[in-house]
Amino acid sequence: MKILIAIDSFKGSLSSNELANRIENGIKKVYKNADIIKVPVADGGEGTIEALVEGTKGHFVEITVSNPILVPIKAKYGILGDQKTAVIEMATASGLPLVPIDKRNPMETTTFGTGEMIKDAISKGCREFLIGIGGSATNDGGIGMMKALGVKFYDENNIELGHGGKQLPKIKKIDISGLLPELKESKFLVACDVDNPFYGLNGAAHVYGKQKGADNEMILELDKGLKDFSETIKKIINKDISNIPGAGAAGGLGGGFLAFLNSQLKSGIDIVLEEVKLKEKLVDVDFVITGEGRMDLQSIMGKAPVGVAKLAKQYDIPVIALAGGIADDAGEIHNHGIDSMFSIMNYPVTLEEAMNPKRAGSLVEKNIEEIFRLIKVIKK
Repeated sequence: MKILIAIDSFKGSLSSNELANRIENGIKKVYKNADIIKVPVADGGEGTIEALVEGTKGHFVEITVSNPILVPIKAKYGILGDQKTAVIEMATASGLPLVPIDKRNPMETTTFGTGEMIKDAISKGCREFLIGIGGSATNDGGIGMMKALGVKFYDENNIELGHGGKQLPKIKKIDISGLLPELKESKFLVACDVDNPFYGLNGAAHVYGKQKGADNEMILELDKGLKDFSETIKKIINKDISNIPGAGAAGGLGGGFLAFLNSQLKSGIDIVLEEVKLKEKLVDVDFVITGEGRMDLQSIMGKAPVGVAKLAKQYDIPVIALAGGIADDAGEIHNHGIDSMFSIMNYPVTLEEAMNPKRAGSLVEKNIEEIFRLIKVIKK
């Protein structure tokens, strides 16, 4: 019996790696000699850095960077086992939770800290980058990030501009002469699971501005700023990012990557599964175990379990999913490669009790044991 475990974390409870160990324990109570392959996975959101670093035997780096309102904070990123690939979650430096509610203002907030993380990784020899860009507090089109990497932005009077979305309509000159030279040989794979254009009714400001602290008037100003900035980029850098799907992600940071760096926007789960080489590890596997904290209709929209299942189905491997909870609308997931889903909850408990790592781990182990006891009966 050869079994591959590729399960996303149960957020706030158990990591991908901890879940895999518990699942292995449960399986081996039934199949003592089972060949178990454990592959940490995530979908580009929370837990992605940990999954990739653990999956490639890399290490973590902690540095001091600027948060979205330029207050120094500690932030962590990973360097993968190849020692040349950095994996960075922009929300670690530029995320919305880093800004107190009364100070949330995308006219002012900046992605400068994200640029500082990239700069540090460059200094450590990294030239390949995997960047997650969800959960930002910003709407600056990436100018903060690029300022940290050496780009200067000027207004019509040749005065250098500062930070935040309020600067975008003022930009008339872009000086890239100070850009870190190492960036010319660097590549950026950007995890992006939204298709919003840079500006417009479906763009960064209109769709995400309010949750970042913008009022209706501010949203109109930010949207105009992104439009003006995209026209300036087109004129000076000769790149049109206005309608590229995903350019509006993270307050236009997706567009900033495309405009200034050697970048490609791609589904987060696709990036992760390629990096951990999941497809190669599926050869001759009898069962795949996947899952996440909650399985619902959104699970089919770029989430880890369905990404794992799609690859497994290329080899006709049965896929079993575990979850803390399974929603009423989760049945559609069966049409996307997952053969069977099981909740680990055997009896009513409070949410706090259910998320207790020790209790959750015990429930995972017991339920997977029972699943494989049934498999053993069927295979007799």
